[in-house]
Amino acid sequence: MSSKIYDRASEMKAFDETKAGVKGLVDAGITEVPHFFIHPTEQISASTIKFKIPVIDMKDINTRKTEVVKKIKEASETIGFFQVVNHRVPKELMDEMLDATKRFMEEEVKVKEKYYTRDTAEKVQFNSNFDLYISPVANWRDTLFLHMAPEPPALEDVPLACREIVFEYSFHMQKLGEVLLELLSEALGLKPDHLKEMECAKGIGLACHYYPPCPDPHLTLGTSKHSDSDFLTILLQDKSTVALQVLHKNQWIDVPPTPDCLVINIGDLLQLISNDKLKSVEHRVLASKEGPRLSVACFFSSPYGPSSRLYGPIKELLTDGSAPIYREILINEFIKYYNSKGLDGKSALDHFKL
Repeated sequence: MSSKIYDRASEMKAFDETKAGVKGLVDAGITEVPHFFIHPTEQISASTIKFKIPVIDMKDINTRKTEVVKKIKEASETIGFFQVVNHRVPKELMDEMLDATKRFMEEEVKVKEKYYTRDTAEKVQFNSNFDLYISPVANWRDTLFLHMAPEPPALEDVPLACREIVFEYSFHMQKLGEVLLELLSEALGLKPDHLKEMECAKGIGLACHYYPPCPDPHLTLGTSKHSDSDFLTILLQDKSTVALQVLHKNQWIDVPPTPDCLVINIGDLLQLISNDKLKSVEHRVLASKEGPRLSVACFFSSPYGPSSRLYGPIKELLTDGSAPIYREILINEFIKYYNSKGLDGKSALDHFKL
């Protein structure tokens, strides 16, 4: 038994030390999925149902606010996912963000390795599987993560391949995030600026994901089942393959790429402060023989770094006599716990219930 554990640890360490990620394995011509990437069959195979994630049109939002808030409320209380169109993020900007991600990920290893780190305090982090040594099994994915707000990295610290675009893209994400949080505040029956005043959009992290083609996608996942550790996520996905799936009523729903749409999902922290009124739903990404697949997730959290601000169920949502489901927490406490367990398929929220 011990030798098996030791072998697995050695295999992961050897993989990690290449600093080349999953793409490095593919470039080396592997024909089999390494053992530490192989997921139990029951985690991968699951029936999917024909159910469309709502697409919400944000055009002329000021004159259609009641209608839009109603749609966002319904989606956020039930599925936890929706898509938005006419969101004012330029199409060229979205295309260039995906192109920049591809450019960086397809650089030579000697260019990428100087950004390779597992130190979550770094503002620019490139690695494969942030939870490689913690989670039960690894995912078929490499990631460039950037802390973009409230204090962005220095320009020269950002990889040249995406140096200009990440700042412009983050600016547009922050504007859209603030609008969505206003709509979500109203969906909860609060003042429009309530969630913004709680600093729910003050911290921004960009995760640029690269999913290389996989020799046997039936053995592994691009990203295993998880919910997000933030307040809100805005996801840009390319048009290559249908890979993103959402768990709804114990069945997986495909979220196919829709032209010009951005995918929005509620995070754990928003479920916590809404006292379970809004749902942070589990989702995953399938591996594929086709590829690479690219996506860019923008995570909205409170400021990354130490903060003494406590977050618990919003008092105004408890005036009907309902009891708080969660205790008050520090964001850092939540993130630390979430990262310590990795993507193990279990919700981090349970740990903070009263």
